[in-house]
Amino acid sequence: MGTDTSADDSLLVDFEEESPRRRRRGWVVALVVLVLLLAAYAGAAWYLGDRVPRGATVAGVDIGGLTAQEATERLDEELADTATAPVPVSLAENETTLDPAAAGLELDAAATVDRLSGLSFDPRSVVAHLFGTEEHDPVVRVDEAALRAEVERVAATLDVAPVDGAIALTDGEAQVTEPVAGTAVDVDAAVELVADSWISGERPLELAGEEVAPAITADAVRTAMDEVARPLTRSPVAVDIDGRLIELTPAHLTSVATLEPTDDGALELRLDGEALVDLVLELDPEVRTEARDARIVLQDGRPTIVPGATGMDVDEEVLVETVAAAAVSSSDRTAEARLVEVEPEFTAADAEALKVTEVVSEFATPFHNDPQRTRNLVVGAEKISGTLVKPGETFSLIEALGPITAERGFVSSGVVVDGLETSGMGGGLSQVSTTVFNAAFFAGMQLDEFQTHSHHYARYPEGREATLFTPSVDLRWTNTTPYGALVQGWVSGGKLHVRLWGTEHFDVTTSTSERFNFTQPSTVYSSASGCVPNSSPERGFSVTVSRTVSLDGAEVDSNSWTTRYIPWDRVVCGSAPSGG
Repeated sequence: MGTDTSADDSLLVDFEEESPRRRRRGWVVALVVLVLLLAAYAGAAWYLGDRVPRGATVAGVDIGGLTAQEATERLDEELADTATAPVPVSLAENETTLDPAAAGLELDAAATVDRLSGLSFDPRSVVAHLFGTEEHDPVVRVDEAALRAEVERVAATLDVAPVDGAIALTDGEAQVTEPVAGTAVDVDAAVELVADSWISGERPLELAGEEVAPAITADAVRTAMDEVARPLTRSPVAVDIDGRLIELTPAHLTSVATLEPTDDGALELRLDGEALVDLVLELDPEVRTEARDARIVLQDGRPTIVPGATGMDVDEEVLVETVAAAAVSSSDRTAEARLVEVEPEFTAADAEALKVTEVVSEFATPFHNDPQRTRNLVVGAEKISGTLVKPGETFSLIEALGPITAERGFVSSGVVVDGLETSGMGGGLSQVSTTVFNAAFFAGMQLDEFQTHSHHYARYPEGREATLFTPSVDLRWTNTTPYGALVQGWVSGGKLHVRLWGTEHFDVTTSTSERFNFTQPSTVYSSASGCVPNSSPERGFSVTVSRTVSLDGAEVDSNSWTTRYIPWDRVVCGSAPSGG
């Protein structure tokens, strides 16, 4: 029995010695299988590394299964227009476009594909290659500063400004405008959205907005209505000026009043002071006494100063203050205003300072015996006489004469139009122009505008004369002396005289050339009504006049003027003879 036991033990011992060897073989097999699997996995990863996973799309473009180069080329081609076309963007109901180039946005197709391809042992990448994937976002390059600037530009178009509350005062009533909040693009959120979605996002891109509150709210409108608008339009205001009562109705008040927004979001009553004073004076003109300026007039043929006088006017500041207080008061509807003394703008002292004391220059031109023409000269001399031209001011003969009408004393007389003599209102006033011109010429005044006659008249100095044709041809000169220049004009002894009074300042020298460039007259036939024949034709010519103006021996101004006179043609009234 002991022998049997030994036999069993030996069998057990043999079995236990074989088990470790088998286990080692199992581990070896498992290791080999694992190596083979890893090798297969690495091989698959290496094989699939240059390709985009199946089913992959970018911004709707299918690039699945393509090599990296093929996928890059397809993205560049398919998304070229999308990446450069203006991007529609919107805020609420407003829509505009954003320029990708201006925003510094660029599609990076190569980087997009690199993110989906390349050698990777990440199981997710291998699984994606084997079993497919879906939509992927494109990789873009963004210039942050340019993008923000473009979004801000777009926001300026899309933003909806708030409507401030307001109260309009018209015709004695108050009209309310209710406030409405506005909407503005949230620039930070819009920059982020555009950067992420400008290629693949839905069109238009809906930008985020934020509410913009009005500066004048409904509460501010209600307060202004209760405290200002309703009291102002409820009943009249009486203005008391030194016992004179002037009633301002609600319609009067609203015509000079406004409710203006303040920095703290309120509506404040403001009165137009100038308009309010004008309104008071319109209702009672006798409240004001106009100040009277001093004048320099001609008495007994010499300049004489007539002193001015002070006036009385409404104190605008006090009027505005008291009317504003009474207009919103529930009990005291009377505004106490006052009058203040007003000095004349031009005083006797101002007149004295102009030193209009002596004759600076004088000129006279003869005229022929024509009662109508002479009347125009007399009236013209009266109109310009007494005109004071202060230092720096410009004399205009058209302005000094005023409208040349029969109502102002002018009559129709001879004029030359298109080289032919006819008649017209104010005929002869060119002689006034020429005489004033020469007075200003020899006083050294600045000659701003003048035009010589087209024909030469023997009564005028050659090249030193000026015509007049309203409203286009004027005589204008500027007083360049530090003294006043008083114009005096009169007719006597068959001549028109013009003097300039002031204080001598400039020295003037002048010269006139000999006549040159003669032109011959021709014969003109005219069948026009009022034709004036001329049987004494004269040659045309040119002449040059020079003037030098000096002050204390130093030259101030020097000019030369060349005048070309056309001939006086022989004029025959009637038709030209036939047959030459």
